[in-house]
Amino acid sequence: MDFELTEEQQMLREAVRDLLTKAYDVESVRKVTDTELGWSPDVWKQLAEMGILGLTIDEENGGAGAGPIEASIVLGELGRSLAPEPYLDAVVLPASILSATGDAAAAELLQGLASGELLIALAHNEPGDRWPSAAVATTATGDGDSITLTGTKAPVLHGDCANKFIVSARSGDAIGLYLVDAEATGLSRSNFRTHDRRRGAQVTFDNTPAVKLAGDAASILADAEITTQTALCAEAVGAMEKSLALTVEYLKTRKQFGVTLSTFEALTHRAADMYVLLELASSLSLYATARLAEGSSDAITASRAKLQICRSARTIGQEAIQMHGGIGMTAEYPVGHYVSRLTAISHTLGGADEHLAKLTQSVRDWDMVSPV
Repeated sequence: MDFELTEEQQMLREAVRDLLTKAYDVESVRKVTDTELGWSPDVWKQLAEMGILGLTIDEENGGAGAGPIEASIVLGELGRSLAPEPYLDAVVLPASILSATGDAAAAELLQGLASGELLIALAHNEPGDRWPSAAVATTATGDGDSITLTGTKAPVLHGDCANKFIVSARSGDAIGLYLVDAEATGLSRSNFRTHDRRRGAQVTFDNTPAVKLAGDAASILADAEITTQTALCAEAVGAMEKSLALTVEYLKTRKQFGVTLSTFEALTHRAADMYVLLELASSLSLYATARLAEGSSDAITASRAKLQICRSARTIGQEAIQMHGGIGMTAEYPVGHYVSRLTAISHTLGGADEHLAKLTQSVRDWDMVSPV
């Protein structure tokens, strides 16, 4: 397998990095995330004009037809710049679900996602859920053109700005996926802001009109979860790369006792350990992305990657703050913001303990386990 980016992929990375570098530094990130929307419509428009929003959408639906590797490149750059745009939650994830349903109405929705005119959020988690369980207590009643939903979904990431929702609901013993307009009767949402300065909502449905989507909901949701976990891993690698770069630069320039901190061997050893953890995380993220690109949606592979991401992110974040000292925790300096985002990623769709438990349970499925 060739692990090097192609010329086109390198150009994609450079184009996205150039846009986001010009758009965001720590001050502009704070300014944009303090607005009511929480992200920049101007940056969103530029991403649409560059074709980034339609990157993973089929060409016949207005996209570029690229795969998981190209999406991971974009997500890595979003992680490096702390860009708050809802690329994963409102475009990549719903696009993957709509494409998998094969629903007749999906084409128009995918075109709206690719153009940046439409934002769709997945409303699947419910209060009290803890990965990997999802109760799906929301109910769907009726059939045909008279389906209504009743229940509460939270947290719905970027559900505050979504124009439509893809909602999981139970009809009898079966779980289905339903499309709901954000302005539909009986729908209400309570918006909130997360500690990493992103947005979300609690969405309540009270006999809200909905349209049932085609496809096997259980299989589609399982694949969507793996896609999301793999994407979050790619974003986290970008954030860890920048955290390490900031730390190394600080060690090279900050002086103590008349010499730079980089002259202290203990600190350089700790920085080297951060680099090793970054390489481990990057390798597992690339492995999970490559498996997706090959058409293999494997939950165990995703858990392996997420486990290493969680472990690396925790140590790299802690070390970055400790080696910066007090400035690392200030709102005016970027390191603390990277650590906050890495913490949020680590707590989304299972943390280190949950994925370790899952992998431990899967050991019995193997004929032989080799010692590491």
